[in-house]
Amino acid sequence: MKQTKQTQVKSDQPLIDVDEWKNKYLRALADYQNLVKRTDAEKQEVRKYATEQFLAKLLPVVDTLELAGKHVKNEGLDLAIKELHTVLTQYGVEKIEVAGIPFDPHIMECIEVVEMHNKLLRPSKVQVGGDIKEEVCLK
Repeated sequence: MKQTKQTQVKSDQPLIDVDEWKNKYLRALADYQNLVKRTDAEKQEVRKYATEQFLAKLLPVVDTLELAGKHVKNEGLDLAIKELHTVLTQYGVEKIEVAGIPFDPHIMECIEVVEMHNKLLRPSKVQVGGDIKEEVCLK
């Protein structure tokens, strides 16, 4: 009988090893799948905001062109400004209207707020009225 018990013990050991390796494999597979998902999400984030710095530097140029368009009536300039706004919109850049809303120091610093894909590119500056009790953006 001793040999039978020894044979049983020996035959159970490979099953334990198989289960142990299977669990290790499943954990490693899950870790790998999580890594793939995380890196894919990071790649999408990088692609989405890759142009952010360029567009943020372009905004003062847009402001200058808009200001010139107010003072110089030129069809070509108006068309260029319109096309520039179209391109900015295609990249998810949009103005946030802040006139008349309560001051929020987290997003307000310059005359207008500009964002890209719900991420702030330029905060809004605020003119605070003299006898207005609450700080409100004025146009």
